[in-house]
Amino acid sequence: MKRILFSLLFAVVFINAFAQIPAGYYNGTTGLTGAALKSKLNQIITNGHIDHGYNGLWSGYQTTDRDYYYENDGTILDIYSENANGPDPYTFTYSTNQCGSYSTEGNCYNREHVVPQSLFNSNSPMVADIHFIRATDGKVNGMRSNYPYGKVGTASFTSLNGSKLGTSVSPGYSGTVFEPVDAFKGDVARMIFYFVTRYETQLSGFSSGNMLGNSAFPGLQTWELNQLLAWNALDPVSPAEIGRNNASYIYQGNRNPYIDHPEYVDQIWGTPVVDTQAPTAPTNLVANNPTSNSISLSWTAATDNIGVTGYDIYFSNGAFYATVTGTTATVQGLTPSTTYTFYVIARDAAGNSSPQSNNATETTLAGQPGGGSCGTEDFSNIPAASSSYANQTWTNNSITWNATDARTDQTITGKAITIRDGYLLSSTLSGGIQSLTVKTQLKFTTGTDSALNLLINGVQVGTIPYTTTVGTYTINNINISGNVTIKLVNPVSGNRVAIDDLSWTCYTSLATSETSKDGAFGIYPNPVKNNELFVKGENINKITKAEIIDLSGKLIQVIHHPFKNSNKIDLKNLSKGVYLLKTDINTTKFIVE
Repeated sequence: MKRILFSLLFAVVFINAFAQIPAGYYNGTTGLTGAALKSKLNQIITNGHIDHGYNGLWSGYQTTDRDYYYENDGTILDIYSENANGPDPYTFTYSTNQCGSYSTEGNCYNREHVVPQSLFNSNSPMVADIHFIRATDGKVNGMRSNYPYGKVGTASFTSLNGSKLGTSVSPGYSGTVFEPVDAFKGDVARMIFYFVTRYETQLSGFSSGNMLGNSAFPGLQTWELNQLLAWNALDPVSPAEIGRNNASYIYQGNRNPYIDHPEYVDQIWGTPVVDTQAPTAPTNLVANNPTSNSISLSWTAATDNIGVTGYDIYFSNGAFYATVTGTTATVQGLTPSTTYTFYVIARDAAGNSSPQSNNATETTLAGQPGGGSCGTEDFSNIPAASSSYANQTWTNNSITWNATDARTDQTITGKAITIRDGYLLSSTLSGGIQSLTVKTQLKFTTGTDSALNLLINGVQVGTIPYTTTVGTYTINNINISGNVTIKLVNPVSGNRVAIDDLSWTCYTSLATSETSKDGAFGIYPNPVKNNELFVKGENINKITKAEIIDLSGKLIQVIHHPFKNSNKIDLKNLSKGVYLLKTDINTTKFIVE
């Protein structure tokens, strides 16, 4: 054991002693800045680059990705599991823990392309370039999938060392991103800077993945560039990076210039633009064209010193609905015969928010149980096209979708999600569901015709056929009210089924009005005053439960046997807005002023 440890330490000493920056390696860079410096570095690091092939990475990791800096035990230095400030949650042995299959963290390690290989179709030499391909935990690598790196707001997954997957709060981008821990944010930034420098002449032929630019300079989308510049400044070059750069040079014959000369980053791209000026408020907000479950909105655009990137739509009680990029939107999933008030806030790329617009009020039309279109999903926001099967997560129309064992490169009428041994699942939807329509197609020639299982709230309510021919199918009379989740499951192992143009109609099991049709049940006053809501009607003392619900579907208050001794409900200082009173016999809207 001592001999093995001594050999490992000797290898590290050899690498650090004999793999320093060669004399004259960066000749010709003096005085250059911007695109000229980036192109000169491209020439330097392209020369001498030896492609050892994808499988060669395993042998490369013997010297490039070993921990002689934190625990100093020679295990794999994995940026997705390393705890830079304490004990690691688990470790990998170089020679015995290569993936392999995995189901949880700590099973094995594999090869993580910091710039996803789907963006360059797994072509050489990119697919085997050790400077941006790290040895990382297989499970976390799979969760990261091909999402760009960014700052996570609400996390849907957190690894044991604190790396996160979730909704971006990086200014200028609101999709799904992956965020490493602070100790490795600079490492990730400098690996991506290396990639867009080494392959700058090929970027126009790569997919963007919501991160890469399509030209040599600057090489990255603005939002991603600004995020990486911030991370580069937050997390300076570490001894571990220097050691890895030296080992990679011995293995591959070229270097990462942004580790050798961190000053090159600012000399090429400058520093992040600091924008502290908020946009002006959107004006002339109008609500019109109501249906039984939707209202259309339009407004006059806000202005900003750099540029408005989106508009957040809110209900008057502060409940968020969605973010859009244009100046029109249709709010869906609403309740019939209900008055809604909206306002809009503009945001710029730096995340500055405007004052809110004027309020706009409209009332949905009366509706019977069921109604028109309640929601749609066209899969336009799915992750970048990839033939790899992985968990895919995206948000559209304020609904988050999760597809397991899914690929994103197949199409029907446009983008489609293709499920193998997995499912498609929505987040919780309001308005119930009466019917569902969807397009399906069996992809490739090795599968057999079959059907997807449709589950609402986890209970199977029908099946949706699929064949090699595109088909549109509708399941009627589902008739489930309240909050629901939609899940489409592919039960046949190995069949690869594309799904597109999903839509559904709402279903409400109770009439929603201020007074029932026969006048037997009513509320007063409306608007409510002094937080006291009164009811009238026959046999109200037999009502067993009353619920107060806001328009986002949040349950505010529950009162058991509410009218046993009185016809009054104390609303407990509800804030101004529109609410629903739901009882055993009726659902009624009321306004608090």
